[in-house]
Parts: sequence; C-alpha cells; structure tokens
Amino acid sequence: MSSQSPAPASNGRRRDAERTRAEILEVAQREFARKGYAGARVDEMAALMRTTKRMIYYYFGNKEKLYIAVLEKAYTEVRTAESAIDVQHLAPVEAIRTLAELTFDHHDAHQDFIKLVSIENIHHAEHLRKSEMLTNLGGPVTGLISQILEAGRASGDFVTDADAIDVHMMISALCFFRISNQHTFGALFGRDLTAPEHRARHREMTGEAVVAYLTGSGRRQSAGRGEAG
Repeated sequence: MSSQSPAPASNGRRRDAERTRAEILEVAQREFARKGYAGARVDEMAALMRTTKRMIYYYFGNKEKLYIAVLEKAYTEVRTAESAIDVQHLAPVEAIRTLAELTFDHHDAHQDFIKLVSIENIHHAEHLRKSEMLTNLGGPVTGLISQILEAGRASGDFVTDADAIDVHMMISALCFFRISNQHTFGALFGRDLTAPEHRARHREMTGEAVVAYLTGSGRRQSAGRGEAG
C-alpha cells in the first residue's frame, strides 16, 4: 500500500500544472490578441496572473514559444469544432451549410482568434511555421471538406469543380471579414458588422453563398434570365 501512496499527490501536481498552464495560455491569448506579438509583454502577463515571469518561462521557455502555444491552442479549438460535424449522416448540401455556419459561430464567439491570425499574417506566418502541429493542422478540415465535396458530386448536388482548399478559403473569408474589418467597415459605411441585428442574416448569407457556389444555382438563374430575354 505504501508503494502506491505517492500517486494521488503526483496526480494532484499534474492537475495543478495543467491548470496553471491553461491559465497562462488564457491570459497570454488575450494579451497577444490585444497588443500583438511585439507589443505584448510577459512581465505584464505575469502581473495579471499574480505570478512571476520566471514561472511563465518555466512552463513555456520564452516569449516566442508561449506565443506559438497560444496559436496552437486557438487553431486546435476551431479544428475541434469542425470535427464535430457528422458528415456520414448529413446530406452534402446540409453538411457544407453546417460547416459554414459552425465556422461563422466559432469566429463570432472567438474574436481573439481572428486578431491572432491577423497578427500572424503581419509576421508572414513566421511563428506558425515553427510549429509542426500547426503546419499539419490544415489536413483535418480539408479532408472533411473533401468528403463533403465527393459526396455532393456523387449525388449530383454539387456541379462546381471546386477543391477543398478553395471552399475552405471561401468559408473563412466570409466568416473572417466581419470580425477583422469591423472597425474600418464601420467607419466607412456606418454599420457595425458584429451588431446582434445583423448576425442571423450574415450567418444565413454565409451558408447560402457557399451552397449556391457549389450547386451552381447562381449560374443557372443567370442562364435562365438570359434565355428568357
């Protein structure tokens, strides 16, 4: 019995370490999203957590590794959400619409993710490229979309010869823009893209735009008007 007694303490320390690491990542994500990679300071993060800079470096090594860990966490969350779609039990049109709407919901609820992606683009993905996890994280979503596209072509629902990366770009662009450009768009056009009264309309528009592209409904309607004339 005595040989097994250290286990609970060991498990407790592991849980404490996991909790501390998660708390550091949460604070770091907010600070990097708010101030950018260059502007965020680890000592300020430590002060917000009431811990020490040395403790943060104990878990993550240095500022860049902390930033990469934040990116890994943010991208993993969106990929996890996407993987929840049950492609096998949804018709292709409903599956791609569901993916678009799920992406919309995630980006709307995780606006720090949009800021982090924008910041990393300013740095030409310099830090993202240093993470093996991140460079391999595109596979799951393109694989998911490929399954939906193959099913849609087989059923005759999808007539557009689109590839998974292009469809992912289209969904991402529609969901990303309303968050990333909300301030400049608001200043130019006097509309807050993230205001509650626009949310349902934009969500539906995103899903239907992707469906219309893949099913060719926009082209069919255009052709029909041309024949009528």
